[in-house]
Amino acid sequence: MGLGSDMYRQQILDHYKNPRNKGEMSDPDFSHTGENPSCGDTITVDVQLKDDNETIKYVSFTGDGCAISQASASMLSQHLQGMTLEELDELDTDDVTEMLGVDISPMRIKCAVLARQVAQDGAAIHDGEITLEATTVE
Repeated sequence: MGLGSDMYRQQILDHYKNPRNKGEMSDPDFSHTGENPSCGDTITVDVQLKDDNETIKYVSFTGDGCAISQASASMLSQHLQGMTLEELDELDTDDVTEMLGVDISPMRIKCAVLARQVAQDGAAIHDGEITLEATTVE
């Protein structure tokens, strides 16, 4: 691990200690909660869309969990702004780990991708593609 890895570790720590966009949104277009029972992480993602009902205007989150899950939610809340719901749907695990910038162990991948999966499931419920009973559990 070189200097670059240390920089990304510091970035994760910063997002964990000083999360961006953390807090409940008063009137989201959609909101969804998911959990990672193996680690105890729980995240709720609130999304406000632009007038086109397709482009993400603002994202906030609440929840508790490990540094990876909370830092990932913080980073993702910034990353998603300006994306379309289709682009959100196309995000995969590699996109999340690239955003985090460090190697994530197999045991921690579920922590890292929880916020992404919650946001994707919330969008799918909003679009009528899945029902609320299809709760995110990583």
